[in-house]
Amino acid sequence: MSEVSPNNTENSLPEKGVVSQEKIEQLKPMVDRCQKVMSAAWLVRTFVKHSDEVDDFPELNEMARTIFDVYRALETQTDDPQSYFTIVRKKLPKLKAAAVQFQKDAWHASTHTNFQQAAICAIFVGEQLSELLTEAERIVPRPAPPAIRLPGKPATDQKLEE
Repeated sequence: MSEVSPNNTENSLPEKGVVSQEKIEQLKPMVDRCQKVMSAAWLVRTFVKHSDEVDDFPELNEMARTIFDVYRALETQTDDPQSYFTIVRKKLPKLKAAAVQFQKDAWHASTHTNFQQAAICAIFVGEQLSELLTEAERIVPRPAPPAIRLPGKPATDQKLEE
């Protein structure tokens, strides 16, 4: 029986959290697609920032601020797809919530087609990023949360002795 030593990498499992180069290569086109989706979000941001209605409805700026926050966080990770999708997962709920709120606020600010299309686009960006995140997590599943063990209680994966 041969012993597996730490120096014997042939039989050892990959380190926890390490993703194969093949999977990274599969994620790269999805990062590119997310960046294209975010370019549409950036146009929504630009439209909102330069609209005269923002003076009377400053709450519209929340959409612009959220897009800026998400975009800046993602643009630094385009060369690291695993980190990129970790950030998408973290920022997506706030982006979707801002889009829903923007859709409501836009109707109060203006019924002009530009505002309505910006609201549709903001919702669509959230949907697209959500779909891409789901696709990415099929390739690299999200890490399982750590097991929580309360003092005096057995771990959830241990059977209770009767």
